[in-house]
Amino acid sequence: MNQQQLIETAYAMVADDKGLLAMDESTPTCHKRFAKLNIPQTEEFRRDYRELLVTTPGLNEAISGAILFDETIRQQTKDGTPFIKVLQAAGIIPGIKVDKSTTPLAGFQGEKITQGLDGLRERLEEYVQLGARFAKWRAVITIGEAIPTPGCMEANAHLLARYAALSQEAGLVPIVEPEVLMDGPHTLRRCYEVTEQTLRMVFAQLSAQRVLLEGMILKPNMVVPGLDCPTQNSIEEVADATITCFRRTVPAAVPGVAFLSGGQSSELASARLNAMNVKYKSRVPWALSFSFARAIQQPGMGIWGGDSANVEAAQKAMYHRARCNRDARRGEYTAEMESATA
Repeated sequence: MNQQQLIETAYAMVADDKGLLAMDESTPTCHKRFAKLNIPQTEEFRRDYRELLVTTPGLNEAISGAILFDETIRQQTKDGTPFIKVLQAAGIIPGIKVDKSTTPLAGFQGEKITQGLDGLRERLEEYVQLGARFAKWRAVITIGEAIPTPGCMEANAHLLARYAALSQEAGLVPIVEPEVLMDGPHTLRRCYEVTEQTLRMVFAQLSAQRVLLEGMILKPNMVVPGLDCPTQNSIEEVADATITCFRRTVPAAVPGVAFLSGGQSSELASARLNAMNVKYKSRVPWALSFSFARAIQQPGMGIWGGDSANVEAAQKAMYHRARCNRDARRGEYTAEMESATA
């Protein structure tokens, strides 16, 4: 493990008010999104869509790194250029999702555990050879009646830490993603409590497993009310709750907090990130960045719809969303940017 190289990569991933593009959807997830838009669910259309993403003009103005899926890191453009080479040429750091999705946690009804630790050391070595410089592992925490349980949170935290240690051993910066899901009627306060408990366990496990905090990135949820909660708090209340929670749980050694969007609308995710940076950017020790998937991709995917004639328009929508989030990192995002584009 080259500690200095890990640190330099981690800081580069959150530098210059840029963020990460999460384009690491598994094949079933990609097909699910295609199906909603009547896009054929085939390898050819997956490749076409991912080429649209990696070749978006100007993407590197707002995106510092891209998280790929196992299939994607091996794919090429129509002219035979590997996607990873396209990203590298644009100055975008390539990364790779290494978990193998979630499964029910035995003995814990309604809770999940993430798979993929078996054989991970060997897979990481291959991804390094393919050109990846960082990795990502997602754990899922569900809020419901009598859940999450300490057993579920601790099990997921331990796996996140073991993955992170193995990634650093291989020379990859680990993105540690403990996601408290938005699904359900829970309040902002309940999300705060669960997020705080989760982060405390995660960082305790990272310390126990000797993970270099300066050489990792945290990818957490924002502290938000559940999607079905009758009280939807203001953008400013979400910003305050999120930063208060993180100040109490996230060590200053971590270079960056790259928020996931987690089902928020594109505009709301940008507005909440912007509010955090407006009020707290100069008052917290870590960069407040983004690692969005749907909140960047969804408008462009809808415009594309599987039709090659729509590629340019779809790429303009992708570029716009990426720029909005760069501006949110600067605390300069406004709702007027959306109406002007529309």
